[in-house]
Order: sequence, then structure tokens, then C-alpha cells
Amino acid sequence: MRIKGWGGMVCCFVLFIVVCVSLHLKGQAVFNTPDVPELGLLLFVVPGAVASYFSRHRRLSAPLLGAILALPVCLVMMHLWQMPLRSVWQQLAWLFSGVFWCALGALCFLFFRSLLRFHRSAKRRQHL
Repeated sequence: MRIKGWGGMVCCFVLFIVVCVSLHLKGQAVFNTPDVPELGLLLFVVPGAVASYFSRHRRLSAPLLGAILALPVCLVMMHLWQMPLRSVWQQLAWLFSGVFWCALGALCFLFFRSLLRFHRSAKRRQHL
């Protein structure tokens, strides 16, 4: 693995931990009821999209690997900072859904990037 591929992975690693910690600390008391969906998980789209932007060649695999590497760090931090309200399996499921949303963010970035390229090439063809 070259140094160029590390930028997106490190970016996703750091942003995934930041989103996880902020959701765990601030959203724990708010979203603890079973009737309220955990809309905070949608924030995990941001690390995937940003990391995909900073990845040069591995726009999907680098954010995904960064999120997977951040997963055990987040799990340990969740247990050290506050007494867990959920079991370890529930926390793992929550974190893996964060990895899913992170990968979806990378895919959304790739989709909008390809739409932009298509739009630019269509404009160039119209001018010729």
C-alpha cells in the first residue's frame, strides 16, 4: 500500500471516531427510548464521503477500511467513558451499522462525482 492511499483511510478513521464519540456522549440520553429511531447514524455518511474525496485510487476501500479499523477503538472508548446502557452485541451492531452508512457515504460521493463528470462531458459535446 502506498502513502497516497493512507490519506482517505486516516481521514475516515479520525472522522468515524469523532462522529461515534459525539453521538455516544450527546445522543445517549436523547435517543435511549425504543420508539425514537437513531437518526444520528446518518452522520456516519460524512466520514465516508470526505474520506472518499481524499482517497485517490481506492475511493471505496480506503474509507471502508478506515471505518473498520476505527470500530474497536470506538468500542473501547464507549466502555471506558460511560457505563454502557446496551450489551456489547448491541453496541457492535450499532457500530457496524455506522460502517455501513460510512460506506454508503463513499458510494454517494462516487455517484455524485460521476454525475458531475457526465454533466461536464455533455456540455462539452454541446459546444462542439
